[in-house]
Amino acid sequence: MNRLRRPSGLRVAGPLWRFTSLAIALGVLAPVATLAWLALGADLSHWAHLARHVLPHAALNTAMLLTGVGTVVLVVGTGCAWLVSSCDFPGRRVLHWALLLPLAMPTYIVAFAYLDLLHPIGPVQGAIRWMLGYDSPRQFRLPDLRSMGGAIFVLGSVLYPYVYMTARAMFMTQPAHLMEAARTLGEGRLGAFWRVALPLARPALAVGLSLALLETLNDIGASEFLGIHTLTVSVYTTWITRSDLAGAAQIACAMLLVVVALVLLERHGRRHQRFGSTQRMRAMQPRPLRGAAAWAATATAALPVLIGFVAPAAYLVWETVKRLRTGSGVSQGLIASLGNTLALALGVTLIAVAAGLVVAWASRNHGSVPNRARWQARVATLGYALPGTVLAIGLLTPALAFDARLADWLRLPGLPLMGLGVVLVVACVIRFLAMPVGGIESGLSRIPPALEQASRLLGENAAGTLRRVHLPLLQPAIAASALLVFVDAMKELPATLLLRPANFDTLATWLYAEAARGTYEEGAIAALAIVVAGLLPVVLLARTQFRSAPAAALHDRLP
Repeated sequence: MNRLRRPSGLRVAGPLWRFTSLAIALGVLAPVATLAWLALGADLSHWAHLARHVLPHAALNTAMLLTGVGTVVLVVGTGCAWLVSSCDFPGRRVLHWALLLPLAMPTYIVAFAYLDLLHPIGPVQGAIRWMLGYDSPRQFRLPDLRSMGGAIFVLGSVLYPYVYMTARAMFMTQPAHLMEAARTLGEGRLGAFWRVALPLARPALAVGLSLALLETLNDIGASEFLGIHTLTVSVYTTWITRSDLAGAAQIACAMLLVVVALVLLERHGRRHQRFGSTQRMRAMQPRPLRGAAAWAATATAALPVLIGFVAPAAYLVWETVKRLRTGSGVSQGLIASLGNTLALALGVTLIAVAAGLVVAWASRNHGSVPNRARWQARVATLGYALPGTVLAIGLLTPALAFDARLADWLRLPGLPLMGLGVVLVVACVIRFLAMPVGGIESGLSRIPPALEQASRLLGENAAGTLRRVHLPLLQPAIAASALLVFVDAMKELPATLLLRPANFDTLATWLYAEAARGTYEEGAIAALAIVVAGLLPVVLLARTQFRSAPAAALHDRLP
């Protein structure tokens, strides 16, 4: 293997690449620095008011929501992963990838669907009352979905695949002889799972849980629809409703403490542990189930798919067909929102992939080159851990100041960058930059250094080596990263709500406005379009999930 190592004097990335990578990393840190400056610059009365009236209630709700969602995703994700890994039952081949489908459903869309499905006069409660012989909602009604329990139910049913993906990958690669040894020593199947399989999967569970909790913290639509006043909702209402930017910045700083705690929790859970290779070891084989046990396993594994994807997707299709059959058609406003969504997602994807390529290429250093570029790559991926509301607050002040000077210099009316949506694009690029950086870094790690050395020895410079050698080999990684960024940009709600230009709606903000007004006529059409787009990366994950190392790939998305 020594012949594949790069000579100590060979530098892959030149000064221009490393300088650009540093600029990108500083750009990611800029909103955090601005946020701290805004929070510390406010007078003490703001802090006193927040400490007495806002933060205790919002922080308690956030803690309860994170605890509840974390418990649900751990139990459901780990249980389903172990079931499809260790047992063979009817429908297992379909369910092992169908359990990923809830990833195509943004949390605010599932909340939107279930608010109508579980309404006291909705189809579900109506059918239950019909079967029980009741005529009025006063005689029987389910608990109100607009509650903490309802929010935990909705978010947990959508976010469990993060844990399922990583746990399933670890269970598939665990050597069979460890489980056999535990059984030989007298442990039952449950004991072997609890004492052997689960501890070995702890690093993967920590990664999946952290991602699910970060998505929970970033959520604004589902929490607001369901009446849960979290820290994220507090930032939005403090800024938009009360026009208090300093107070919103202070709440956002409190959210940053939660983000840091979640990242440290993930690091702590994976300390002293590594993902090992078991390529030469016999993998665990699923145990065939028969009779009632087999069908019970099928029903258990199918229930999360039914709740997290099938039921809300069927509702959206039904409402869309009903809307189109009435002859009302699709309004011009919704069509314009679709065009805005595609334009925003395309712009974010192009810039994010280009920036990710620069950062990943600059971090490919060995030998005498210091590790600054690798540190820059880690900083550049911090945006994924920052909720959209925090990014929006941090970007607003420097963007407005720069925009005002640019307008004066160009003698233009208004604020050109805000009006053209440039600030919104920058926020989304920062938010999703971790995906192309992690994906392209993973792709670069699979390219033998000998190819690079041969290109340089033949007289090619760093840029030429990248263009003629690496880019053709990186096409799958770049395409997968671009797809993930494109779809996530289509679904992004918090940053879009706060930074969009005037009279600029995306499908996500259109749906949010429909739900906020209590009108669902065209919200289902917008939601269905987002879900259809979200199916693309899920199909990609389903094809590659169990042929690669998804736990490591997901870890690349964390800072």
